[in-house]
Amino acid sequence: MTTNTAWAVHQIARPTGFPTAADFTYAASPVPQPQPGTALVENLLLSVDPYHRGLMDGGADGFELNAPLEGRSVGRVIASRDPGLAEGDLVFHREGWRTHALVTLGAAGTRKLRGHEGIPLEAYLSILGGTGLTAYAALTRTAALREGEDLFVSAAAGGVGTATGRIARLLGARRIIGSAGSAAKVRHLTGHLGFDAAFDYHDGPVGEQLAKAAPGGIDVYVDNVGGGHLEGALDVLREYGRIAWVGAISTYNGDRSPAAPRNLFEVVHKSLRLEGVLVRNHTNLQEELEDFLVPHLRSGGIGTDTTVVQGFDRTVEAFLGMLRGDNLGKMLVRLDG
Repeated sequence: MTTNTAWAVHQIARPTGFPTAADFTYAASPVPQPQPGTALVENLLLSVDPYHRGLMDGGADGFELNAPLEGRSVGRVIASRDPGLAEGDLVFHREGWRTHALVTLGAAGTRKLRGHEGIPLEAYLSILGGTGLTAYAALTRTAALREGEDLFVSAAAGGVGTATGRIARLLGARRIIGSAGSAAKVRHLTGHLGFDAAFDYHDGPVGEQLAKAAPGGIDVYVDNVGGGHLEGALDVLREYGRIAWVGAISTYNGDRSPAAPRNLFEVVHKSLRLEGVLVRNHTNLQEELEDFLVPHLRSGGIGTDTTVVQGFDRTVEAFLGMLRGDNLGKMLVRLDG
């Protein structure tokens, strides 16, 4: 891929069920030139996320066919006609899934990175990025986790799940329990990430496994899966428990309107609170998140928890792998160069 050519991932077909590589293509075009008020960014890292799958079905807010896909990215300014951005600046923006992008400071989430010394770029798309911000908002605002409380996290070995576990421990959670999709991921949660207990959801009903792991119940559930996980958590939550509902991976490649959990009345019976979490509603917490986590990243107390795929031409491969659960932590793509 030459320096005077820009590449982008285009979606060329609507997936039926699980996406395939044939639903996408890599398209070339000349590197764009910045116009007044814009800057040209060469991307360094791209994020592939579960929410992309929903947008691929189209609709009012979905992706257009035969057009570059958007996504969170970190890049370096290589030419600028934006007075707020200078050549060499590192920026976060949402014009990812391409090698080059035109951005405007303050538009569509574009911001200069604070450039914390000793912090790797991967952190800005993981623990300090959208996944970390989602976890932080879910714990501190939506669920209002208190010191000494017990927490359950589903899809705990993924991007938001690992960040939730890390942040919850720093906030003083007493016991942290996670579910994952393989024995290897369960071992990773308890042996590397410091979860107190974990289980493979394939091994039996979630409610039964969770009750065994938390015989005294849980206070907070951060839900990345929905479906049977939500139903199981409702049974185990204590009175006045809180659910921060982040995502529903169990529905992403099938029915988008699953039946409500059979035990939904537990919300009333136990005076539970269930609230959805959209990270775009919490961007005001970005500096607070960084101030809280950067000292722990510098000390080695927490890590970035990423799986990095090398090469822009493997972006689709990385996305499909993320949907299959091939990653530990946040799945990222590092561009060549």
